[in-house]
Amino acid sequence: MPRHARHTAGLMGGIYLPRTADALAFAMSTYGIPLLVLATTRSATLTGAAFALEWIPRLAAFGWAGSVVDRRGASVVFHLASLGRALALAAGAVLFYLHPSGIVASVTVMALAAATGVLTEFSYIAAETAGAAAGRRAGARAHRVQAVLLGIDQTATLAGPALAGLLLLTGPPQMLAVITALSLLAALLALRTPPSPVAPARAPKGQSGAGLLTGWRTIRSLPVLGWLVTGLTLSNLATGLLQAAGPVIVVQHFGQSTTAVGLVWSAAAGATLLAVTICRFAIDRLGLWPVGAACAALASLSCLAAAQAPDYRSYLILVALLMAGEGGMTVVLRTLRSRLIPPEKFGSTLSVTILILLLPFPVAGVLTALTPPEALGHVITACAALQALGLFCAFACLRTDPALHS
Repeated sequence: MPRHARHTAGLMGGIYLPRTADALAFAMSTYGIPLLVLATTRSATLTGAAFALEWIPRLAAFGWAGSVVDRRGASVVFHLASLGRALALAAGAVLFYLHPSGIVASVTVMALAAATGVLTEFSYIAAETAGAAAGRRAGARAHRVQAVLLGIDQTATLAGPALAGLLLLTGPPQMLAVITALSLLAALLALRTPPSPVAPARAPKGQSGAGLLTGWRTIRSLPVLGWLVTGLTLSNLATGLLQAAGPVIVVQHFGQSTTAVGLVWSAAAGATLLAVTICRFAIDRLGLWPVGAACAALASLSCLAAAQAPDYRSYLILVALLMAGEGGMTVVLRTLRSRLIPPEKFGSTLSVTILILLLPFPVAGVLTALTPPEALGHVITACAALQALGLFCAFACLRTDPALHS
């Protein structure tokens, strides 16, 4: 038996603590590096370019990350990716200390955006694969494990941007040093993560297309998973449009400040945490399908109403309810993933699943850019109707499936 396979850390030490450190480093780097670009260059264009540099390599790395996790195991990839991110951030902190402004600082922060984006994708896929393995070991209580993991992600999303903004006030090197410490902590804790099974027939090295093809074939062979991913993809188009158009709606339409935009998504993160906690116990009593269908109805009705919200307060409440419904459906999706996907193909299938679910977000950004502000309400209403139709079809088709009733 390999040395790292002898670790007997429980859920807390082997799964939850490494995930917490990695999720917080993930959130702080994702939101903190664009803030760092703005503070360093004072350029909105470069800030947007840095955000793109984080996400474009991240999306491109999905297939490769999944196949590497399937081939090498989640714990090894989790450790190496977190360690690599720590080293990259440490080098960036030193360069910022030596060159706080100028061309060196600009090049450094743009390089950090690309490097952390790719490495974070590897650590995320590995952490999700380890969490799914823990869910399989939990058996009938798999949804409880997934609810805790989703709660960790939402808490990090709530706390990470605020913490990064506060640390940036003390200086870029200090902010990067804290993210470095969190990444290093995640790398050390990952040594206690139980290893996931490795595929007996290894995919060719370096071929991301092979990993994506394997994942796509697995989804096609699992109609339950395919229907749920389809419904959530349409739902993400409406959610992404609300996120992309949020500043325009809140600032221009409702006449609020930019701080009010952040308050909307902080409230949404808090509502998601509450919904995940409730769903954790509701699934025990009612099962996956009733809880998932109720969350889908809540998300659809909230999104339709948010498109016609008369004022800022009602808009904030409706967006929070929408994200609460999304959170409940995500618990159902994660539980089904851990139950249905073969362990030796989990990394590749997870990569394809996340890639499909994220594709609507750039589409939402393009829609927002091309739509006049006064017509955004009509576009959101149309996307909300598409969301409601997609979720209704998905859960109607899954109503009698044993995977959601076991």
